[in-house]
Amino acid sequence: MVGSTHGSLLLPLPLRARRSYARRPMNSPPHHLRDPAGWCAAVAFAFLALVCLRLGIPSKPYFDEIHYLPAARALLAGTDWLNREHPMFGKVIIAAGIGLFGDHPWAWRLPSALAGTLTVWAAMRALWFASLSRFATLAYGVLLTSGFILFVHARIAMLDVFMVALVTVVFWQCAAAVREPEHGRRSLAIAGVALGLALGTKWNAIPLAPLPGLAFLAARLHACGWRGLIGRRGPPVPGIRLGEAAIWLGIVPLAVYALTYLPAFLVDPAEAGRRGLIGIHQMMLSMQESVVKPHPYQSVWTDWIINRRAIWYLYEPVDGAQRGVLLIGNPLTMLLGLPALAWCAWAGFARKRADALAAFLVFAASLAMWIVAAKPIQFYYHYFLPSMALLAALALALDALRSRGWGWLSWLVLAGSVGVFAWFFPILDASPLQGQRAFEHWMWVDSWR
Repeated sequence: MVGSTHGSLLLPLPLRARRSYARRPMNSPPHHLRDPAGWCAAVAFAFLALVCLRLGIPSKPYFDEIHYLPAARALLAGTDWLNREHPMFGKVIIAAGIGLFGDHPWAWRLPSALAGTLTVWAAMRALWFASLSRFATLAYGVLLTSGFILFVHARIAMLDVFMVALVTVVFWQCAAAVREPEHGRRSLAIAGVALGLALGTKWNAIPLAPLPGLAFLAARLHACGWRGLIGRRGPPVPGIRLGEAAIWLGIVPLAVYALTYLPAFLVDPAEAGRRGLIGIHQMMLSMQESVVKPHPYQSVWTDWIINRRAIWYLYEPVDGAQRGVLLIGNPLTMLLGLPALAWCAWAGFARKRADALAAFLVFAASLAMWIVAAKPIQFYYHYFLPSMALLAALALALDALRSRGWGWLSWLVLAGSVGVFAWFFPILDASPLQGQRAFEHWMWVDSWR
């Protein structure tokens, strides 16, 4: 969770805004700073339009769709719970797309496209409420939409994009609760529900789950001391006691998460009833840890942060042409984001920049899970959540450069991100390629092959 504008909430305004709004009352509405909500919506809808191009190609399941589509169909038919190593909610969403629009390729992937669009909107709104910087907010939108990872996952029926979308809603609503405390209770309630659904989609959200509650506790104790344990005054959301915050950010997510397993009891009541919720989790954890067979695309976190190991989700003749879909981060912004993260750590601890500190901590927490996780086979798509925080850090760093007179460099990075995205676009959206060896055109390093 992020703080407010002044004093104990530890979130200073951007330099330009601070000069103009030094006398603003604490927690005043952010629209006085020209809220870029319209531009956020425009970026999100432009992303949706781009994602929907050739959304039905390939016309057959590819990569992990071969696991999730049968699981969604079984849930829709009420016959079984397949792909049991993962929670259920993401597969329920895919099943809803099939149930509403038919069992067609674009219907499989439309929920992912909508989730990707929600991710762009919610992530931009979260950074706006955190930083109150129009430039950082819009720069983040550009970096996200041209960052490769979100685009590829918004076009495939996998679970990751649903989990990421729900996590961004959590941070958006927590930040909104701080900036608009008159709606704080509603925002925290939405955040709690979204957090439970994120956990019920994929366990990658686990390391981020405690952060909103811990941030609320830290901000209240920092401002009010031990009196903050029982009082309702003070940051981060005046009027909300710690006990109530614990309900919205602790109990509600756990309850919602538990409810996401209801389909397991409906489609396979004998086994679910025999195991119970705890037994189901023991089974899932055992399945997660049992995958030990080496995979040609496996990688580790040290590969991810330097953008070293790509995954070909598709590369074969399909729908009348050679086509490919490559998962890798934008080579420019994934590397530039690393010094940006270092700057955010420095600005957060030394300069008390809560927005910068939040970006760094989200990155560190979401990556740390994969450093210590007892999951022997890991893949680049596990970097999805950390990469979101990395791009937020880059957006904040570009805004800081701009405020110091280096605006041309900030614009150059944004233009470069879009340019690299355009260059790689044919192997991000399964465009027709010229022959079987066409992939070599984009293989800047051998480890991407």
